[in-house]
Amino acid sequence: MRKEEKFEIVQELTERIKEYGNFYITDTADLTVAQVNTIRRKFFENGIAIQVAKNTLIRKALEAAGVDSPELNGVLKGSSTILFSSVANAPAKLIKELRKTGDKPVLKGAYIDSALFIGDKQLDALATLKSKEELIGEIIGLLQSPAKNVVSALKSGGSTIAGLVKTLQERG
Repeated sequence: MRKEEKFEIVQELTERIKEYGNFYITDTADLTVAQVNTIRRKFFENGIAIQVAKNTLIRKALEAAGVDSPELNGVLKGSSTILFSSVANAPAKLIKELRKTGDKPVLKGAYIDSALFIGDKQLDALATLKSKEELIGEIIGLLQSPAKNVVSALKSGGSTIAGLVKTLQERG
C-alpha cells in the first residue's frame, strides 16, 4: 500500500470518528467470505458504516481525531473492523443478534460519546444504553408530568374556589 493510500484511509477514518462520535472496534477474523458479506449487509441495512483497516492506521486516526486512549490502543491487535453509528447502541444490538448464529464479531472496544467500553463483556451494557432520542423523550415526559398535574389541580380546584366565592357573594 502506498503512502498516499494510507494517508487517505487515516483521513477517512478520522472524519468518520469525528462525524459519528460513536464507534466500535470488533474482530471478524476467520470468517468466510459469505459470512463477512452477510455481516456487511446487515450493518448497511441498519445504517451502520463498517470499515476494515490496519491497526496502525486506526491508531493514527484515533490520535488525529483527539481520541488518544491507551485502552483503545491496547485492543488494536490482530484483525480489526471498525463500526460507525450515530445511534450508540445500534451496533451492540446487531452484534448480539449476529452472535445467535456464530461467535463473531467479537467486541474489542467501543467509544460512545467520550466513554470507553473495553472487552466483549461490555456488549450487554452497550446494547442496553439508551439513545439520545430515547433519553430526551423520557426527560420531556418527566418534565410534562408535573406540569400536567399542576394544571389539572388548578382546573379542578378553580371550580371549587369559584363555587366558594359565588356562595360567599350570595350570602353577603
